[in-house]
Amino acid sequence: MIRSLLLASLTLVLSPASGWAQTEASEPYEVRETEITDQKAVFATVQSVDVTMARARLSGTIGELRVDEGDRVEAGEVLAVVVDDQLAPQIGSLNAQLAAVTAQLDQARADLQRDERLFERGLVAEARLESTRTQVEVYENQVASARQQRAVTVQRSREGDVLAPATGVVLSVPVTAGTVVMPGEQIAEIATDLYVLRLSLPERHARFIAEGDPVQLDVQHPDGTSLAATGTIRQVYPRIEAGRVTADAVVEGLGDFFVGERVRVRVNTEARMGILIPADLIETRYGLDYVSVLDADGHPHDVVVQRGGVSVGEAGAEQVEILSGLKAGDRLVQP
Repeated sequence: MIRSLLLASLTLVLSPASGWAQTEASEPYEVRETEITDQKAVFATVQSVDVTMARARLSGTIGELRVDEGDRVEAGEVLAVVVDDQLAPQIGSLNAQLAAVTAQLDQARADLQRDERLFERGLVAEARLESTRTQVEVYENQVASARQQRAVTVQRSREGDVLAPATGVVLSVPVTAGTVVMPGEQIAEIATDLYVLRLSLPERHARFIAEGDPVQLDVQHPDGTSLAATGTIRQVYPRIEAGRVTADAVVEGLGDFFVGERVRVRVNTEARMGILIPADLIETRYGLDYVSVLDADGHPHDVVVQRGGVSVGEAGAEQVEILSGLKAGDRLVQP
């Protein structure tokens, strides 16, 4: 009875339907040389594409300051109000001048109406009538001029509102309420919403980097989580300074970083030919890495290989570079 059970178990293990038989019958993996692009880990700085200045348009004293560092502002929003104490008396003086000229115009029009009635009766000369009409035109022009002068002064007083030139985050506010400012003086520094990674690479990498090349962001947060995002090179600056070339990369998710924060990224450098195989074809025993290679007769035998870098293939599978132990044309099976 026991002998029958043993024979049945052995037959089940060696049957073609077993997992061992399927592994042996699986299609072998053929080793090929592929182009491998080396990556270099560098530090990049989070920068805003455009940093704009909100400036005062007239001289005076800051009567109201509405923003502080870190505040988010919209384009056209009032950041501060500059008050010029001389503008209010000027507007009052212009109002008085406008009222006086308007009164003179009303009197001249009344005189013109009276002279027209008298001229119809033949009691005044035509020369007097023309003189009165000319006086009315003079006063009308004076009223128009006074109104324009008043409008210019009022508009100048409205220019005391310091407006945000763009939507973004306030980086610095170098003034306080009560500060005396001059026209063109900086009130706030604003970073626009579009953030980039500014990379500084050694000069020898200048010929390898180009617009559109991928970059990989690798950030470790204090809570242990990591942010891995992929972006592209947006611009390569044509000037080399201090032996380094500067480039900007666009990566999603930079809005949560501080402007000027340093992060680690990986960029492609030069390409070379090498061997990449799936990671599951490598077996590690006693500190050595083995792969199972088929010989000319189709029999597998173990070969010691030397590992290189790890990358992710097109299908998302992990691939390992083999530095030695394999050559193009070798056929591998699952160990």
